[in-house]
Amino acid sequence: MLMHGAMRAADTPKGLHKGTIRRVFSFARPHRGKLIVFLLLTMVSAVLAVSTPLLAGRVVDAIVGGHAVSVVVWLAVVIAAIAVLDAGLGLVERWQSSRIGEGLIYDLRRAVFEHVQRMPVAFFTRTRTGALVSRLNNDVMGAQRAFTSTLAGLVTNVIQLVLSVGVMLTLSWQVTVLALVLLPVFVLPVRRMGKRMADLQHESARLNASMTTQMAERFSAPGATLVKLFGHPRAEADEFGGRAARVRDIGVRTAMLTRWFMTSLTLVSALAQALVYGLGGYLAITGQLEAGTVVALALLLTRLYSPLTALANARVDVMTALVSFERVFEVLDLPPMIQEAPRPRTVPDGGVSVSFAGVRFGYPAPDKVSLASLEEVAVLDQRGGDEVLHDVSFRAEAGQMIALVGSSGAGKSTIASLVPRLYDVESGMVELSDVDVRELSFDSLRDTVGVVTQDGHLFHDTIRANVAYPRPEATEDELWAALEQARLADLVRSLPDGLETVVGERGYRLSGGERQRLTIARLLIAQPRVVILDEATAHLDSESEVAVSEALTSALAGRTAIVIAHRLSTVRAADQILVVEGGKIVERGDHDELLEANGRYADLYRTQFSTQAAAA
Repeated sequence: MLMHGAMRAADTPKGLHKGTIRRVFSFARPHRGKLIVFLLLTMVSAVLAVSTPLLAGRVVDAIVGGHAVSVVVWLAVVIAAIAVLDAGLGLVERWQSSRIGEGLIYDLRRAVFEHVQRMPVAFFTRTRTGALVSRLNNDVMGAQRAFTSTLAGLVTNVIQLVLSVGVMLTLSWQVTVLALVLLPVFVLPVRRMGKRMADLQHESARLNASMTTQMAERFSAPGATLVKLFGHPRAEADEFGGRAARVRDIGVRTAMLTRWFMTSLTLVSALAQALVYGLGGYLAITGQLEAGTVVALALLLTRLYSPLTALANARVDVMTALVSFERVFEVLDLPPMIQEAPRPRTVPDGGVSVSFAGVRFGYPAPDKVSLASLEEVAVLDQRGGDEVLHDVSFRAEAGQMIALVGSSGAGKSTIASLVPRLYDVESGMVELSDVDVRELSFDSLRDTVGVVTQDGHLFHDTIRANVAYPRPEATEDELWAALEQARLADLVRSLPDGLETVVGERGYRLSGGERQRLTIARLLIAQPRVVILDEATAHLDSESEVAVSEALTSALAGRTAIVIAHRLSTVRAADQILVVEGGKIVERGDHDELLEANGRYADLYRTQFSTQAAAA
């Protein structure tokens, strides 16, 4: 009961919920078959560990009692056989525990990765990437240790403890009671050590996540460039060093606390052993015990206090593992805002129309899409949730081009983001071929809508992998056809590795125009029926703009298009131009109609072209 009180949490560490243990075992349920085999193996090992001291006592009694040499030899052979069997069982146990642990790592990593992929874009705009990566690496590994080492230790030590006490009581209850007199000393440090160690582990995990974030941001191509241009390398190093120093200090403190703890318990065990030799020796000399029984009791005492020491320290291991589990569950408990319909539909075949009907929208509040720990702040920013689109309605028939123009921050990109369902509207409907996008399957939506943004993001991979990303089964001929249409085939052929050329992180080994044309080739491979161009030529020079514009002409042929552009010359041929200001459509019509109306579009047009004339 004393040990039970020590193992029970007197106070829960900060951030640890009481239902975590139940969730851990529910997560381990798929591995229950392996766990049962593993526990049976540990039980057999524990029985073998207790049997050896008894046999050693028999050997001493045989020697003192003058038994035949063959008796001692056979006892020695049995002890040796038990040692060999125990060693073999140890190997099998390790193999089984590693299967369980690695399987758990796989399950946790896959679950977190799949869950994070389902999160809305707002989650990624707020979350620090390094903190999120830390959950998938450091915390998953910490959780895995609970099943590879902690669980094995708990089961083995509990069985050894129970068997040792039972056998010792049958040999001599007087010696056993005296040996347990010092047991309460174990309780004193245990109740405080668990919480202190768990809090230190929590802080260490947070600091490691911060360092991972800093490295991920500063070691990327744009981040390193920014630091070189405007940063202060010494200050950056000092900031990183401060966190690393705190992790170092926590490591030293943890090591010393653990060492002090284990030294104290080892000392208590040694004192108890001295008491056993004293009382046992007295009883043996007075004829109340056999000499072999005293030896057996002394050896069993090591089987008693060693498990007690390990079990006392197990609270530290358990709390450390629970902290890791808690940090993983924290991510899994954040529900994705965009959910697929229970019975999703597909976009009808043929040309696709796009329509907005009375759409109102506000970006979600931070507590709906983020975690304070992933943003590395104490409390989430409470701003957000305000409506940014107000009663937006328009329709683009199949094959038409709709242009969105207006001031920066007017809501053009927000409107475009609702078509591929990066966010859900608060009221109204966004429809593809008269089907609400919220009723469509994710796969059908991805196959129907293609987007080219102004940053032209690419993965650190080959040209082949980046172009074929939407459709990995694309043939070599299809890849080259897409590159031809994107006006990039000649460049790729001139490269030494051709399609196998690695583009670098975010494609920074290519120029801005080349990156943009590569994203257009990727769009062409996807073969969407609806194309969204969000400032696709905004940051290009004149020559690159011409090349990209030619590529876009191929990409838009026969497709419904929504084009966002600041350069009004690029949207003059649009079937309908929507002027967006303050989250509302304030004007609509074609280029000539809007100029004749002499409204906001005419103002933008005159301002832009007068500025260009003055610059010329």
